[in-house]
Amino acid sequence: MAFGLSLVERINRARADLRLGVPIVLTGPNGAALVMAAETATADRLDALREPGLVLAITRYRAETLKARPYDGDLARIIVPHDGGLSWLRAMADPADDLRHPMKGPFLCARDGKADLHRTAIALVKTAQLLPAALVLENPPAGLIDGAELTELPFGLLADALAQETQLSPVVNARLPMVASQAGRVHIFRPRDGGEEHYAIEIGQPNRAKPVLARLHSACFTGDVLGSLKCDCGPQLNAALAQMGQEGAGVLLYLNQEGRGIGLANKMRAYSLQDQGFDTVEANHRLGFEDDERDFRIGAGLLRQMGFAQVRLLTNNPRKVAMLDTHGLKVVERVALRVGETAQNAHYLATKAAKSGHLL
Repeated sequence: MAFGLSLVERINRARADLRLGVPIVLTGPNGAALVMAAETATADRLDALREPGLVLAITRYRAETLKARPYDGDLARIIVPHDGGLSWLRAMADPADDLRHPMKGPFLCARDGKADLHRTAIALVKTAQLLPAALVLENPPAGLIDGAELTELPFGLLADALAQETQLSPVVNARLPMVASQAGRVHIFRPRDGGEEHYAIEIGQPNRAKPVLARLHSACFTGDVLGSLKCDCGPQLNAALAQMGQEGAGVLLYLNQEGRGIGLANKMRAYSLQDQGFDTVEANHRLGFEDDERDFRIGAGLLRQMGFAQVRLLTNNPRKVAMLDTHGLKVVERVALRVGETAQNAHYLATKAAKSGHLL
């Protein structure tokens, strides 16, 4: 059918549904499962899902905080108790009140059967930039699904699709005189999977046959726009563009992966946890995220698409160097970018060096 939805289109519809608090259906050879994001669940839909076998799937990091057993290694499947209402669910997913109400258990965790479906459900919820906690009901009663017009996704194909490298298409580019350089040009790239657009700021006319001075800069609304003193992102952005302007050529990729890939809302949750005394890595873990959820393959793909094969990379992060080397770009030089330290971010920078390997 001409108007039938592709898998990519259904995935994007599913993300929107999860953000609205609407359940989706994952289908597989062993039946179907209803999935709903814990963060956006409503009381009536939670009550409708309350059937034998309903579990809350959370990552091992959140499980460790809650003292729940992650029998599946990277996640835990907590059996939802009969009296587990919406406030219980919110407290399980969001660590905001953990210090005030630390004892939420004891929990009964599932350990039998495979957890692949639950793992994929968490991954999908993450891509919707929601807290990584998903309600999963396998083989629900037919009455819960019949006539509900819920988005259905084939479980096996979904897992593969979420793991694939994002493909981007150029949309437009135009000249943009800037403080750093009057010879600026902005390129807009749109992901074919319907995700957020990414930008390439090209300074001058870099020679594609030579190593280009480049930076992979992740969006930081608080630092780049508001001038936050809690991070060094704004000064790094300005210093990178200034150095490219001085040299007369360069490319800065502005990647829309706010908060190391967890989104602005979750980044603010992490900041709130930092106010409680946790460092940046501990805050991410308490939320259920990895230290860094960004996909730097996007940056490698953009540079290749723009015709570059070799780069002088402006970064303090060895992971970016390794990623580019792994994905078809030769990093001939790592150019340090040590700017922006303040009294307010000194501990943050020290944590990045000690726990994330940044060379500061």
